[in-house]
Amino acid sequence: MKIDGLVSGLQTAEMIDALMNVHAIPKTLLTAKITDRTSIITNLQSLNTSLQEMFDKAKKASSTTSLAAFTASSSSDTVTVTGGSTASAFSTSVVVDAVASAHSVVTAAAGSGAWGGTFTVVASDGTKTEVTPTGSSPQDLAKAINASKSGVVATVVPAGTDASGQPLSRIQLTAGETGAAAAFSLHRGTAAQVTAGTSTDVATEAGAAVLAAGADARIRLFAGTAAEQTLTSGTNTFTVAAGIDVTVSKASADPVVVSVALDAKAQTASAGAFVKDIAGLLTRIDNGSKATIGEQGEKTRLGVFTGDSTVRSLRTALASAVQAPVDGRSPSTIGIAINEKGVLSFDAEKFAAALADDPAATQAMFSQIAGRVQQTTSQYSDKYDGLLTQRITGQQAEVKSLQTQVERWDLRLEQRRATLERTYAQLEVQLSSLQSQSSWLSSQIAGLTPEKS
Repeated sequence: MKIDGLVSGLQTAEMIDALMNVHAIPKTLLTAKITDRTSIITNLQSLNTSLQEMFDKAKKASSTTSLAAFTASSSSDTVTVTGGSTASAFSTSVVVDAVASAHSVVTAAAGSGAWGGTFTVVASDGTKTEVTPTGSSPQDLAKAINASKSGVVATVVPAGTDASGQPLSRIQLTAGETGAAAAFSLHRGTAAQVTAGTSTDVATEAGAAVLAAGADARIRLFAGTAAEQTLTSGTNTFTVAAGIDVTVSKASADPVVVSVALDAKAQTASAGAFVKDIAGLLTRIDNGSKATIGEQGEKTRLGVFTGDSTVRSLRTALASAVQAPVDGRSPSTIGIAINEKGVLSFDAEKFAAALADDPAATQAMFSQIAGRVQQTTSQYSDKYDGLLTQRITGQQAEVKSLQTQVERWDLRLEQRRATLERTYAQLEVQLSSLQSQSSWLSSQIAGLTPEKS
């Protein structure tokens, strides 16, 4: 029961609150420390995420073909050219003799009850797949063929009506892929009957037809010369040189010139983007490590990474990975440099010149730099034993410990408030008792005094 100065006239609730504020100072300091540590953890986690992203980029950039970029051209829009990472400058002419086609068959027209029993799809390599529909309708057979994973797609096509007016249907069967290897046949009968020669090929039935025979695409290289060479493909795409693919869409007797050339501009842009990402990471660390000295009467504001030895060593390791010599040569020779203020920059013109002068050496140096960045980012951001990961884990453990201390302080303060409330309540009770005794004594003394006549 709370008695707020009922007898004493004191503002005991306010006094208790004031005393509790004093007692709660250690808890307030702990809470502020938790807030500070939580902010640090959030920023370290964000930095760690960026490092992991940089690791992926560095891993890709460390490839011996990471700068590979090409422009491909063709003298006809019916032939397209692509250059992969292993491509090199190349030019030749091709003659497209044929494009690939998908094998396609349409059955004879038949009524709704003529499609039951067992059928067998026979692939070009002799593989047999039995298909047994659940009913005798054309839809049942088409469904069963599509579910058989035989590589054949079946579609029901209306075929008018018979003499009695009953609907007729056909089933069009098409290979799921182009090329001779995807050719097939559909037989009425089991696989054993196909082997025995007692089944019926539906394409040979009256009214059925082979719409298109599965065939490969064919092109000729060096046509008209002693080195003429024919290439075939079931997909209309041909590999004509290492890393260079040609895709055709129409046959033509006229030669088509296809060319692939190195794209120096794209190569330089790729390298520049990678260096820019590293520079951004270094700048982020620098900005987070600054201490802003306040003017007279103002506090000095510290960056979220100020004084953090792990982040400082990360910054040093990244800078070293970028600027350390490679086989005795400075990265500045290909336009990658750090100035006296620690700012990383990329000179696109210098890089392009180095690439034109010695593309292999430039690629090798760039790949080694990227490899060192990959190693550094892995060392700090590895999810198990990365140095920055361990730093985050340590901060989280400290926050957990602080939160435990705050919980203990909550209990301690709760008990302290209860003690103060009980003490002041007892004080009021005692004062009330004394006041009652005083009133009683006063009345007794007044009773002993004779009245004046």
